[in-house]
Amino acid sequence: MVKPIPVTSPLLPPLEDFLPYLEEVWKSRRLTNGGPMHERLEHELADYLGVEHICLFANGTLALVAALQALRISGEVITTPYSFVATAHSVLWNGLKPVFVDIDPITCNLDPARVEEAITPATSAIMPVHCYGIPCDVEGVQRVADTYGLKVIYDAAHAFGVRQDGASILSSGDLSILSFHATKVFTTFEGGAIVCPDAKIKKRIDYLKNFGFADEVTVVAPGINGKMNEVQAAFGLLQLQHIDGALKARQRIFERYRQAFLGIPGVRMVSPGAGLEWNYSYCPLFIDENRSPFSRDDLFKSLRDAGVLARRYFYPLISEFPMYRGLDSAQPRRLGNAHNISRQVICLPIFPHMQKQEQDGIIAIVLDSVGGAVNV
Repeated sequence: MVKPIPVTSPLLPPLEDFLPYLEEVWKSRRLTNGGPMHERLEHELADYLGVEHICLFANGTLALVAALQALRISGEVITTPYSFVATAHSVLWNGLKPVFVDIDPITCNLDPARVEEAITPATSAIMPVHCYGIPCDVEGVQRVADTYGLKVIYDAAHAFGVRQDGASILSSGDLSILSFHATKVFTTFEGGAIVCPDAKIKKRIDYLKNFGFADEVTVVAPGINGKMNEVQAAFGLLQLQHIDGALKARQRIFERYRQAFLGIPGVRMVSPGAGLEWNYSYCPLFIDENRSPFSRDDLFKSLRDAGVLARRYFYPLISEFPMYRGLDSAQPRRLGNAHNISRQVICLPIFPHMQKQEQDGIIAIVLDSVGGAVNV
């Protein structure tokens, strides 16, 4: 049986490196509720990411839900159909209406022109996604938001450490949300965070993630239990020591893929633009069947048959799931670019400790698919 090669994986340090952190947690007798590991990780992450304030969460989805609450969003939220379902689910969980608009076919991010066309008197916020860690057109989105008085909450689950022209992309908009899930470039097993512009909004978010408690006897908001525990935070502190090496390893692996697939008809990879410090969080291929001698789904089957856990991120679109497809904004005629990209994309495995022979095997399957299709 072929051993599956995962889509992505964090850089796992030796277990013995983690044990001192666990001992410190145990000795402190603080397992949750903003203990010393939690406080250290907030400060160290803010410093590493180059942001003012950060609020840690048990996972990124809870962070999205709380962000909408923190900004008191109401009515309609314009967002993308090309993302993981948590993006739109967070809108529904707040009793709000998601409004889907089409994406730019190159960046896979929200098209600001389509956002502007979708605004109604009920619109109160825009929730773009930095897909694959490639930044949105943040200036274009902000111009639309400023013109119509809208809040902007970025789903930055893929964008840990991404900088544009030396500045953190996480400082864009009103809030940015990170995911520290086990498949992300930086992980706390499960986890997430909200990047905040000032201490006032951070305090409100800290209340919201702890049931709304301001002190032992005062509840100031209908909050939830969104707190990150001390073991998660400890693992994050350890991960942070290794993150630069992990990002460099990802870059080497991505560039090797890119060189291997140059010149294949109908095959495109994402291309980080000028001034972008990218995190190489994903390795998506886009296969245009009108120009390519093979199909995305044929390649997907070949990879899966060989035990390679490639994924079609993002297929199907969020707008195609039952709880969304009845919305007028979910109709395929409105989302032509998103549907085309969703039918083209396949993400190849990329992780820091990927062995050369593992990557060689994946590259060979892709090249064999091309050759087999051409021969036919």
